[in-house]
This record gives sequence, C-alpha cells and structure tokens, in this order.
Amino acid sequence: MKRTSLASFWKVFVTLCVVAVSLSLASCGDDEPDGGEVINWDSPIKSEREALAIAAGAYPDWGRLSSSFSFLLESATESTVSFEGEEDADGPLVSRFETNVNNWYPTKIFNYLYVSIGEANKAVTKLDSSYVGGNLTQTTIDLAKGRAKFIRGLAYLYLVQLWGEVPVFTSPSPTNAERTTRKSIDEVYTQIVTDLTEAEKLLPDYDENRFNPSKGSANAILARAYLQWASKPLSQSEVAAIASSKIDPSAPVWDNARLQKVVEHADKVINSGNFQLEANFEDLWGVQAENRSPEHIFTFRHDGDGNGDKQGNHQTHCPFTFGFDLYADNHIGPADVTLLNWFESGDKRKRFSITETLYNANEKVGSIDPDEPANYRRYDFVFPITSPRYAKWIHRYNRTSLIEVAPDQGVNYAGQPNNIDRVEIRFADVILYKAEAKYYLNSGDKGLAEVNQIRSRAGLSPLSTLTKDALEKEYKLEQFFEQRNWVNLTRWRTLIKTVLTVENYEYFKPEYAAEDAIIAAHGEEVSGSQYPTSTNYPFFVKIHTHLHKKYDNVDGHFYRFPIPKGLTGTDLGIPQNPGY
Repeated sequence: MKRTSLASFWKVFVTLCVVAVSLSLASCGDDEPDGGEVINWDSPIKSEREALAIAAGAYPDWGRLSSSFSFLLESATESTVSFEGEEDADGPLVSRFETNVNNWYPTKIFNYLYVSIGEANKAVTKLDSSYVGGNLTQTTIDLAKGRAKFIRGLAYLYLVQLWGEVPVFTSPSPTNAERTTRKSIDEVYTQIVTDLTEAEKLLPDYDENRFNPSKGSANAILARAYLQWASKPLSQSEVAAIASSKIDPSAPVWDNARLQKVVEHADKVINSGNFQLEANFEDLWGVQAENRSPEHIFTFRHDGDGNGDKQGNHQTHCPFTFGFDLYADNHIGPADVTLLNWFESGDKRKRFSITETLYNANEKVGSIDPDEPANYRRYDFVFPITSPRYAKWIHRYNRTSLIEVAPDQGVNYAGQPNNIDRVEIRFADVILYKAEAKYYLNSGDKGLAEVNQIRSRAGLSPLSTLTKDALEKEYKLEQFFEQRNWVNLTRWRTLIKTVLTVENYEYFKPEYAAEDAIIAAHGEEVSGSQYPTSTNYPFFVKIHTHLHKKYDNVDGHFYRFPIPKGLTGTDLGIPQNPGY
C-alpha cells in the first residue's frame, strides 16, 4: 500500500549485498533459521544454513506485494472499486481505468518481482559453484536451488501475465541490453517452464510448512503457467491493434499440447495425495488455517508489520479498513450490491466471499444473561449507508460459540492481523485448471466432473453438462476476490465485454449520480434494522462515478499494464506497452 523510499531496483542486479536469513522461507519442519546470519558472496558456501539462507533471499520482497496484487488485479475489473485515499490516488486510478506509468501499484509489483529474480539469480549462480563437504550436503544444495528456481519461475509468470513481453535474464550481473530487451512471449514461458520443471525435480514431495515450495507447488504453478501459455497470449503487436478498441480480441485458439501439460501437472498434484479440498469452505480462511488446511499448496508467510522493513499482509485491513464505521470508505471493496446475486441460493461460499451482515463480538446489546449466548450487535452493510464487504480476509472469532445468536459470524474487529499468510495457490485452483484444459481439449466429460467436485463442496447440485459460461462462472465464484479475476478475463479475452456489464449494476443507475437524485429516488432518510441511519450520499455518488469511469475508459490497451518507472522514479529503458 504505502510507498517506500528505496534505492534503485536495478541495483540488486549489479551489486553484491548482505542477505539476512528470512523467516519467509524456512527449512523443512521446525528448524527455522533465527536470522542474523550473513552471506559472504566471495567465499564458498560452508553450511546448510548458509545455503538455505541464500535461497531465502529471493522471497522476502514478495511480502510487500500481497495486498498490492488486489489493487491491480481486482480493481482493474468489473467487480471491484478502490477508495484508498483521494480520487487521484493510485488505487482509485486503477479502479477507474486511469492507470499510468507513474502509478504505484504496477511500479511496486514490477520492480519487486525483478528484485526477487535478481536474488534468485545470485543464489542459483552461487549454489551451482558450491561443493559438497563438511556441513554441506548435495541434498541441501539441491533443496536451496529448487527453492530459488521455483520463485524465479513464479516471478516471471506474473511478469509475463501482467506486462507481456519482458526482459529475461538468469545472470546475477545482466548487461544493460539484457535488462531492457523484451523477450517474446514464448521465450518468457520457456524460461518459466524450465525453472519450474527443474525446481520440481529438486524439491521435496511435500512440506508441512506451505510457505516452503514442494513438488506439489511446482506442479500446481506449472499447470497455471501452461494454461496461460496454451491460450496463446496476445503479442505486443496484437495489443497495439486493439489498444483503442472497445471490442475484445477474438477468442483464443488453444494449443492442445500445452493443454495436455495442464492436465499432466494437475494430475501430479491431485494424485500425490498430499492435498485435497477443505471439507468446509469457511475453514480455508484466517490465521487458524495456516499450514493446517489440506487445500493450501503454496503460501507466502507474513509475520505482520514491523518485521524488518517488510509489510504485513494488508488483505485483512484493506477490505475491512474501518470495521464497523459504516460511513468511512474502505480502501477496496465490491463494486455493486448486485454481486450478491452472483451466488446461487444455498451456495456455502457466499457468506465468506461477500457479506452484507456481520455481528460485532465486541459490542453487546441489551441485558446479558451469563448462562445464555451473548447478544452481539448486528451491522448491515447495505444501502443507504454502505455496500457489502469482501469477506474472506475479515478476521473472525471462533464461529462455533456464536452460531446460536450470530449465524452470519461474529467479527474480532480489534484484531485485523496483518500476519495472515497469503495463499498463492490452492487445490481448488488446480481442479479448475484441469477442468478448463479438458473443456478446451474436448476431452472425456470436458471437465464436468472437476467442476461438479467444486460445486459439491459449495453445497450445490451437480451440472449435467458444462458450458463455457458455467465454467467461467465457477472460476468467478470459487476465486472471488483472490487476485485472479483480471488474469482470467484476459486469458479468455473477455475483459472489455465483462467490464462493460457494469451498466447493469444498481449503482450505475442515474439515480445515484448526485445527492438530489438519490433523495428523489429513495427519500432523504431511511431507518436501519437496529439503529437510525441516514443516507451516505457521497459514498454512493463515488461508486456511481467509478462505475461510469470503468465503462467509459476500458479499452484494449488494458490487456496489459504500463511498463513503470523504477522505484526512484527513473526510466527503466524498457519499450512501453501500447496505449501508455
């Protein structure tokens, strides 16, 4: 979220630095390094701790990005608005499709992904020159190298998805040409697949700490990468051809060989027996699920704000910024009340995806009998005060103790822990990837069994046939506000068409354009269920404005984000994407 004053990001590629052991990537089991170990880049690696610390150096800067991905990959879609700061602030600009080369979110994500790549490059080079002996075994060298190659492959995957052709280099000291020359889409994906395939061979079958990558992690990300690659992502020239168009490009002509690879790697995850769907969808979320949920495949660890100069995961803060202050604008939230209607009746995913009612467990109402459940105050996140909240990251009390009086869950607003780990990929994602690959391969039941597996966990009846619309809807509901929406829409080449559907939203209507219009349509004051309320005119006018800006501004050049400047505001020398 917040900007940080840092040295130029390219410095990491040309300067040797001291790397402290990071808790973001510990060794297997409980033998986590305790920090403070210094890496001497000019002498051979002498211990297991040093080898693992070298690989760990590529991971910490991802911690800065955990909530930033939401501002970029959710706000630049039909479903999300950002009110973080003034209307000319970075989040609102993305929300209104007014992103530019100076916007902090693409700047932050692009630069820090390359910081991670630079650290991974140094680690792999150092590990390649290491020799077994003393306290250093080949097993440890392989483990460290596998971790470094895994995170490098994941970083390049994000870069190619968000920016298309990007510079690719594996040297710790790239030339200026290597740092500024954009490689073709196929060259970038070739590097991604090479890194993840080599990592899969070197990593353990499973690690109980899901922030440590395993073979399952590598295969899951390989399934994701091959699916994106199979869609034959738009080239620079193809984006340029549609840059000012309000019509999406033609649907993908899928590469069947790569779709087969999606199925192959998804099956490796599924058949390993190490992961499975969480029986109860609600048990996927919160600190209590970390390294416990059988569905989590790979996560990024967070110890909260104040852990060195790294950020905690503000996913708990940004969608529920002001808690039960209904009149304050959250940093990020659902774009419309009609998003509630995306979920079928009885869908068990709904109340932990988007909520219009919460009970505040810190506020008791009326006379309390100690032998009876407490009567917690209910808050309604609805017109005329506010709009629903994204719910997966709201920290909650133990739901069992609240079930009698608060079936929609109480909330520990005093918590909002920024130490919640970010789930990068989970078992349900892999099932959906396999379903999509089978659908476009026209193979067997075309992914019907996999989609029905997801629906069954959600408490929904099975589908008899699978259509493209049904498949895409299942993605939208299962991955609701999980930083996947923009990537999915651009893969399917439906970004523009989907964003234009905001014209059907409630708050797009002219009656929300100004205070007088709201009064004329709804009256000046409305009473709430438990306490008097008055209409929050500025909030609904702001949502109305954002929806109209989305509709007016979206066009083909938003199939990419702008190549940003460096962290110090300097031009990186990389040719710009079309339309920016």
